[in-house]
Amino acid sequence: MTLPPHAVHQRYQYRKAISTRPYNARGKNLERCEACLLAQRYCTCDTRAQLQSEVSFLLVMYDDEVLKPSNSGRLIADLIPDTHAYIWDRTRTNRKLMALLESSEYQPYLVFPSEYAMPSQAVVPDVALKTRLASETKRPLFVLLDGSWREAIKMFNKSEYLHHLPMLSFAPDAAARYGLRKGSRDFQLGTAEVASLVLSAAAEPKNAASLSAWFSLFIESSLYSRSRKSPKDLAPLDSLKAAFLKTLK
Repeated sequence: MTLPPHAVHQRYQYRKAISTRPYNARGKNLERCEACLLAQRYCTCDTRAQLQSEVSFLLVMYDDEVLKPSNSGRLIADLIPDTHAYIWDRTRTNRKLMALLESSEYQPYLVFPSEYAMPSQAVVPDVALKTRLASETKRPLFVLLDGSWREAIKMFNKSEYLHHLPMLSFAPDAAARYGLRKGSRDFQLGTAEVASLVLSAAAEPKNAASLSAWFSLFIESSLYSRSRKSPKDLAPLDSLKAAFLKTLK
């Protein structure tokens, strides 16, 4: 069964529609699936499934991030039903985004390194999140700044509405503890990897495992899409599809 388009799909279509010129990503001549942006031959859309989750996500995406085939933020929306996405604007704040942050239904948390917290900004360590959520009556809404690290810092610094949100911050050893890849700095993870950390900290380890497996499948499919692997041997791809489906049981 084909699942309906999600928030990131909608932002992608919008951003592409207003572009004055084609987005020339690597592999621009490749025939891609419009949903997952992988090569049509390695499309994973027929494997996608929605999870049952008690948490929500909000992706604040840097301008053309949504157009990038390498963007992993879309993977969160692939699996977590209540995922929202908006394109960041330095001078104009999206009214729907603000309404979401101010909604009585949600308790937003900005997921960001604590070293960048404003003086009056509350910081919630990852180890304390489960206890905090247990006392909350509102649904947690985890805000992720989706872009390069430089772009994420810019979005945070230029968006005062983020400065009063409680900040969920992971300890430097969190990536190693959850077995995820690390960048050149401990907190430089892909957006989907950060979401996996959030799900684990929010006491949804099964969903975290599903998202992590979905991310692994995405990476492998991307390698095939970019001709980094021989199309004659699809066993690694099939194995990762099976591993993802196993997490759903």
